[in-house]
Amino acid sequence: MRQNSKIAENKGLRIFLKYFIIVLGSFIYAVGFQFFMYPNSIVSGGVVGIAMIINYISNLPVGVLTIIINVPLFIVAWKHFGADFMISSFIGMALSSAVVDIFAATDIVLTNEPMLAGIIGGAIKGTGLGIIYYVGASTGGIDIIAKMLRKRLAHINFGTIVLIIDVFIIGAYALILGNYDSSMYSIIAMFVSSKVVDLVVYGIDNASICYIISEKSDLLANDIISGPIKRGVTILNGEGAYSHHQKHVIMCVIKRTQIAELKRIVRKEDENAFVIVTDAKSVFGNGFDNISEVK
Repeated sequence: MRQNSKIAENKGLRIFLKYFIIVLGSFIYAVGFQFFMYPNSIVSGGVVGIAMIINYISNLPVGVLTIIINVPLFIVAWKHFGADFMISSFIGMALSSAVVDIFAATDIVLTNEPMLAGIIGGAIKGTGLGIIYYVGASTGGIDIIAKMLRKRLAHINFGTIVLIIDVFIIGAYALILGNYDSSMYSIIAMFVSSKVVDLVVYGIDNASICYIISEKSDLLANDIISGPIKRGVTILNGEGAYSHHQKHVIMCVIKRTQIAELKRIVRKEDENAFVIVTDAKSVFGNGFDNISEVK
């Protein structure tokens, strides 16, 4: 009973921390967007960018428009992702949209210099988004579409996919409203934001090598291969130096964003497993860099 209570307590703490981080990321995102980018007509990417275009035409609140546009995307994406991801992403989307509209009522503008607004605003916005992505959530919209695309394009960083989609939206803004200067500043902001997202989500080294020693290596290997991570696994033969017991050692290479999911898999199958995670400086092969492109 005591062990079950401790497990439940730890699970509750993990859930609390996850949603606290989502709240924190949403506020940081809203600061970068509303106090830097929006007052200088620097278009945010994704659904928010579409909402900004409609806002400039109709004067409807950006946050409200973002939620309205996102709802059908969440309905379509529900069957592709688990309830945990969709619920946390909806909270991230709704909260960040609400905070944007709340901040809009303050009329605070921290700079009127478009270049500063693009660089600083993009960095702050990217930090908020990266924090949200890091705990396995998103702000919905284009993020969900990018996540679906990344299943087929696993070798491309998440931030890069988002950047490509954002460029199309910024181009639409330039053509519809004829504001080409702001569009160019927007591209700078999106580039900075995407790089900061990758830095927060992946860190400097974007891959890790994991070694797992467990009595349930078959179950763990199957979960890693066929579960959400979908990574290849190598089984190594090991022997304890003291006990001389033969054991299987699982070796796999994963993205740093998948470490949390790997921990969940190990915790579910074998809490007594011995896990080693170390950074990989360079990884070439399926799902990582293509060695044929190395100069």
